Amino acid sequence: MMKKKPKGLLPALLLAVFFLNAPSGSGQDLPIDLIELPPGFEITVYARDLPGARSLALGSEGTVFVGTRSEGRVYAIRDGDGNGRIDAGEIFVIGSGLDLPNGVAFRDGSLYVAEVSRILRYDAIESHLDEPPDPVVVKDDLPSQRSHGWKFIAFGPDGKLYVPIGAPCNVCDPGDPYASITRMDPDGSNFEIFARGVRNTVGFDWHPDTAELWFTDNGRDWLGDDEPPDELNRAPVAGLHFGFPFCHAGIPDPVFGGSRGCGEFTDPEMNLGPHVAALGMRFYSGAAFPPAYRGGIFIAEHGSWNRADPIGYRVTFVRFEDGRATDYEIFAEGWLGGRVAWGRPVDVLVMPDGALLVSDDRAGAVYRISYRGSPGRLDPYAEEP
Repeated sequence: MMKKKPKGLLPALLLAVFFLNAPSGSGQDLPIDLIELPPGFEITVYARDLPGARSLALGSEGTVFVGTRSEGRVYAIRDGDGNGRIDAGEIFVIGSGLDLPNGVAFRDGSLYVAEVSRILRYDAIESHLDEPPDPVVVKDDLPSQRSHGWKFIAFGPDGKLYVPIGAPCNVCDPGDPYASITRMDPDGSNFEIFARGVRNTVGFDWHPDTAELWFTDNGRDWLGDDEPPDELNRAPVAGLHFGFPFCHAGIPDPVFGGSRGCGEFTDPEMNLGPHVAALGMRFYSGAAFPPAYRGGIFIAEHGSWNRADPIGYRVTFVRFEDGRATDYEIFAEGWLGGRVAWGRPVDVLVMPDGALLVSDDRAGAVYRISYRGSPGRLDPYAEEP
């Protein structure tokens, strides 16, 4: 069940004026004072002028790599003076004309970038941000369908690169390797399907204690405003099937559900909001936030595109007890006012100092959420007086 903190009225007209006058991705004069957070937290603009900022990955020398989609490039940003924001001269561009380079991952000094049908690798990248090397093609035979073809990628505790292959449709039965999460060795060899029945995941992470894979999944469209929910799933082992296209979070598909029952598939660990477009997610592994947040999951919800009343456009939090997801609540909101959204969160990243970065592809920015209060004195789940 979604827990919702009290929300003040946001002037939709003022947001509309902002949105009409600020070019998408400009990063200028962002109204971050509209963002509501729990007591003790604050949000600042970490980096601006990053059109299409999407997936995030952290290098070994503090560089944050930022994928894009239609912009066809990857950004590298580094807070060299440690002032908590990216200044002029601290933004670098890697590649140009790339094919939906949403996914970025870092390992052993190299940046991995996922295009629609290829995985590229930029070696010794943090030493060559001014003049990036030509990429090495790691794999070039992934499916080329562009519907749900942009990818989130990450290295697992097993040292393998995990790469989802989304369903090339709203709902269909396309067969392998579609609607899956695959994995491979860093050189592209030993490619295999890890999980099936995954319509479109654009974010996953591994539990810090159990090393189990958790991932978000976007539910199908056109079953109404309130069905099906997006999902938070857990894959403790390879070979599980999560239902698509036959079943959506326990709801049989009206076309494909007759052939296989929902009882055959792995249920979600948590139902998220319907059509919220749950994308990037990370376990909170830092120590700067109050204890109640540690070990939980932050999720970037990009926001609905076809719901009568828009929903999402926020960062949510899933709390854990005894290793299981128990509560789902709003953590940061204010990018949506009425029917007007000036920003769309895409990914989250926990930094070494415990701050949380949030990317926004509509505003072309990355935000930094930090905690100023005393972790020992604030109960973030207590009712506000």
